[in-house]
Order: sequence, then structure tokens, then C-alpha cells
Amino acid sequence: MKHILTAGVIALGLAAPASATAASGTETYDLLFREGTLDAIPLDRSLVYSREVDNSVKPDAAERDTGTIALDIRKDEARMADIEFRQGEKYRNLGSFPASVGNPMIMYFYETVVRDMAEAAGGSPFYIRNRVKEALVQPSEVVEGEASVDGETVETRTITLHPFRGDPNADRMMGFGDLALTVTMSDEVPGWYLSLVAEAPGDDAPVYRSAITFDALEDETQ
Repeated sequence: MKHILTAGVIALGLAAPASATAASGTETYDLLFREGTLDAIPLDRSLVYSREVDNSVKPDAAERDTGTIALDIRKDEARMADIEFRQGEKYRNLGSFPASVGNPMIMYFYETVVRDMAEAAGGSPFYIRNRVKEALVQPSEVVEGEASVDGETVETRTITLHPFRGDPNADRMMGFGDLALTVTMSDEVPGWYLSLVAEAPGDDAPVYRSAITFDALEDETQ
């Protein structure tokens, strides 16, 4: 399979001093859910992402959820984005979304984190989802920096959210109270998202970590 662009080893360490700017809640949401990010992706091309999960509370769930995600663009009555999860010889359809809205990987990221946290820590997924939604429209810092993608330096913007900071129930969340959601974006990466990382730190290792990373824009689907 030929690759048009591959991420290779991504170095998210900054190649130059980072600068941070304040963003309103509306600006935060508009960056995270940027529209038009799939407009330049040709039909019958695949955006490919890797997802790696560590879950000390439910190791079996981590094994279940680690794999490859492919996003294909096709033309029906409108351009559609089809998402498929791949793990070895197993394939699972994750849904179809209007490509005009933007890259649905951001929705997949947040929904899987909500599900994983509810499975591991218990509690209401509705409560967890609502706190995450609230975080998406809160003012944030946008950190500008650089990353290496396939040997090339690209400019990035990164936003980190803490949906349970100050939550009165945080101590009962089995370590998920310190959950951080970090999204790194770049105009120079097809589909806009370079990485989407959720991490709940632990004493020696993360209680939970889910990292979705752009891997490649493939010139054909498999």
C-alpha cells in the first residue's frame, strides 16, 4: 500500500519555545470541532489513526480497544466519512457522518473516553458526558508549538481540558478525577488532528491512557 503522507514517529516535544494564548469558550469549541477539516481529503482515500489504550482498572478493555481506525471519504448524496475499527483480521463499523461538518474523530475520542471511564470507575455515563461537554465550552489556553511529522516540522496548536477539576465527586472516581484531555491540531496534518490523548495519572503509571494518533493518509482503502 502506498502512503501519501505518514506520521512516522511523532515527536510532540516542542522544537521551539511554546507560546500560549487565551481562548474563550466559543473559540475553544470552534478549534476542537473545526469545520471543513475533511474538505481537502480526496474520495476513496483513508485517514488512518492508531489507538493505544492502557487501563490499569480494566486491562481486558485496553486490549479490546487498542487497534487501528480508518476514516474513508465516499460520495453518496453528500460526502460522507465512514469510520472503521481494525484489529488484526477483525473489522467493526463505527458509523457514518457528514464530512462537511468536520472530522468525526473528535467525537469518537470523547465518546470512547466517556465509555471507558464509566466502565472502569463506575458512575453514570450521563454525568461523565455532561462534565466533558461542559469542559468543551470553557475558556482554555491554546499552546502553539511544533512537532515532527515524517521528518518534517509542522506548526501545532494544543488544548488541554480537565473536565473533573474541582468536581465534588473526584475522590470517588478511582483516579479519573485528574483526567486530562489533550488535543493537538495542525493545518499541515490531513484531517486536522495530530493526536488526541486522554490520561488519568497514577503513582507509578497512568491509571488510564487513551492515545489516538494520526498515522497516514493512504492512497487506497483496504
